[in-house]
Amino acid sequence: MDLIPDLPNHIALECLIRVPFDQFSRVASVCSDWKKEIKLPEFRRLRKTSCRSQKVIVMSQARVDPDRKKTGVIKRFANPVYRVTLLELDTGHWLELPPLPGFSNGLPMFCQLAAVGLNIVAMGGLDPVTWEVSNSVFVFDFVSGKWQRGADMPGVRRSFYGCASDRDRMVYVAGGHDGDKNALRSAIAYDVEKDEWIQLPDMANQRDECKGIFHDGKFHVIGGYRTEMQGRFEKSVQVFDVATSQWGEVQDDFLEASTCPRTCTVGSGKDFYTSHEGDVLALKRDKWQAVAKIPADVCKVAYMTTWQGKLLVIGCASYGEPHKAYVLDLESNKWKKMESLEKFSGHVQSGCYLEI
Repeated sequence: MDLIPDLPNHIALECLIRVPFDQFSRVASVCSDWKKEIKLPEFRRLRKTSCRSQKVIVMSQARVDPDRKKTGVIKRFANPVYRVTLLELDTGHWLELPPLPGFSNGLPMFCQLAAVGLNIVAMGGLDPVTWEVSNSVFVFDFVSGKWQRGADMPGVRRSFYGCASDRDRMVYVAGGHDGDKNALRSAIAYDVEKDEWIQLPDMANQRDECKGIFHDGKFHVIGGYRTEMQGRFEKSVQVFDVATSQWGEVQDDFLEASTCPRTCTVGSGKDFYTSHEGDVLALKRDKWQAVAKIPADVCKVAYMTTWQGKLLVIGCASYGEPHKAYVLDLESNKWKKMESLEKFSGHVQSGCYLEI
């Protein structure tokens, strides 16, 4: 059957791949053939090879009270209410996703976000009303335009764990702490397509408040601390090889300093990046080097990520101030400020990169 009557299918497909990601659900509702086409991996690959894919940052971001004080400072809610927001990097366009089913009071605090194919996964966190640890998993499908409940996270109810996806099918989770504040060594993986959890081998060390990064077929779990250390971060990293399903040896002194690793990210090559004392640091040839001074507007960094030779920093000048976004060109080391609406200037707790 023709995708579009009286048009060759290759021309019809050229039309479909130009549809913006936030219109996928409307296009998919037109007919079953269009819906099937959009869901195919080949459709996403064609969008990418044709330079039609869109680069998006997905964030857990606080709402902003629309009222202003006489001073002009933006009011913040006493108890922040978080929602999922999206920033399209090429256009600077912002939008907000529907709330999670059953969470009318906002996203679970400190929940983790991961991008997988045409889906966004939101998992865990603390109930914004009761502050109980949640093991819930929700999956947003851009084709349906809706959230659906996934299989709950198994085992102990963990918080502040490392999390990352392979962007294709799997989400990896490691470390964090249980309800008694005991740091964890355990690791699990979520198959989004099958809606199933898989138990992984334990890490060598406990890692609370660690950072998860997936790169080059491997899940890196960076930093964190053991139960008895309570907030005194380590500088080590341990890497899980997906192909062999084994953890490598612990690499000590991976980080430049014993600090929270939440801003760690990795570039398209082998270089890792992080923020430290007002600088962007890059790990080049096993040595951390300062490559740029972070603009004063975002010196309190909330979130950082890279894509295609660029680095995004979202932060504020001082705690409680509006959050802004700057992009660093990693070739020229020059910054460019991204414009945003006031309602998208709230604090960012977590985020992930998505090319769709």
